[in-house]
Amino acid sequence: MATFSPPFRRKSPYMPFGDQRNAPFYGRDILSVKQFKRSDLEYIFGVAHEMREMVERVGSFDLLKGKILANLFYEPSTRTSSSFTSAMERLGGSVIPINEVRYSSVSKGESLPDTIRTLECYADVIVLRHPEVGASALAAQYARKPIINAGDGVGEHPTQALLDLFTIFSELGQMDGITVTMLGDLKYGRTVHSLARLLSLYDVRLNYVSPDILRMPPEIIQELGDKSIPQAEFDALEPVLPQSDVLYVTRVQKERFEDQQVYESVKGAFIITPETMHNAKERMIVMHPLPRVGEIHMDVDADPRAAYFRQMEYGLYVRMALLAMVLGKA
Repeated sequence: MATFSPPFRRKSPYMPFGDQRNAPFYGRDILSVKQFKRSDLEYIFGVAHEMREMVERVGSFDLLKGKILANLFYEPSTRTSSSFTSAMERLGGSVIPINEVRYSSVSKGESLPDTIRTLECYADVIVLRHPEVGASALAAQYARKPIINAGDGVGEHPTQALLDLFTIFSELGQMDGITVTMLGDLKYGRTVHSLARLLSLYDVRLNYVSPDILRMPPEIIQELGDKSIPQAEFDALEPVLPQSDVLYVTRVQKERFEDQQVYESVKGAFIITPETMHNAKERMIVMHPLPRVGEIHMDVDADPRAAYFRQMEYGLYVRMALLAMVLGKA
C-alpha cells in the first residue's frame, strides 16, 4: 500500500483528540459534496490520516465511548453499512443496526421524519441510506442530531466520494493535474455523480466512457463546465486509457432498470481484463466502489494498480474521521 502523502497532515499545531466543540463540522450534517471546499477536504483527510495511524498502532480506542450511531438503511448495503459500524466500534462507540426496514415500523407505514425523530431519541448520529433522492436532506430538516447521507437513490453518496478522493490522494500523492476516467453506469451511478463534483474543486481532466443510454447526466456536465473543468465523452475505453491516472469503474446497476431487456443489452459493455491493463500507465490506479458483477476480471486483482480493496480500507478511516468530527471529538 502506498504511504500517505505528507501534504495532508494538518497545517495547524497538533491538537490531541478530545472535546473540541468549536471545531469545524461539530453538529453538522453530511448531506452533499456541494457543502465542501478544498480547505474542508484537507481538514477531513488530515483527521482520516490520524485515524489510520491510530488504527495501525492500537486497533481501537475510546474517543467516542458512550456515543451511539443509528445505521438506518432502506436499501441493501454491505460495504457502507459495515464500514460505518466498524468505524464507530473502533472509536469505542455503539451501533443500532437497522438494515432490514421491512422488519421495522417503516413496514407499518411510518414516515421518514417520524422514524428519524424516534431514532435520535436513542442515538447521537444517524447514517441514512434511502432510495429517494433528497431523503437525507428531508431527514435533516426534522433531526436535531447530525445526519450522514449514505446514498439517496441516484442522487449523491458523499462519504463514498470523500473516501474515493482520499484514495486518490493516498495512492498518487496529488490531485491537481491528473486525468480521471469514469467508466460504466454514469447515469444512475450516484458515486460518480458525487466524485465528479468533488473533483471539480481541483485542476483535473474528466473522461466519461459509457453506453449511450448510461451517459453522465447533462446537468452534471453543465455544472462542471461552468467551472471550466475539461470533460469529454466516449463510447470506448481504448482512446483514453493510456492517458488516465485514475480509471474509476462502476457496475451497471440492475436494480435501477425498469426494462430488464435494456439491462441485459448493456451489462457487459465494458470488462477490464489483464490485457486491458497492458495499455494503461505504469503509475495509475483502478478504482471501483464495489460490488462488482463482472466488469473487472478477478485476474486484475493481482495487479498492483488495482486499488479497489485498498479503497475500502481508506473508507474506514474517512468514516471514522467524519463520525469524530460531527460529534465534536476531532
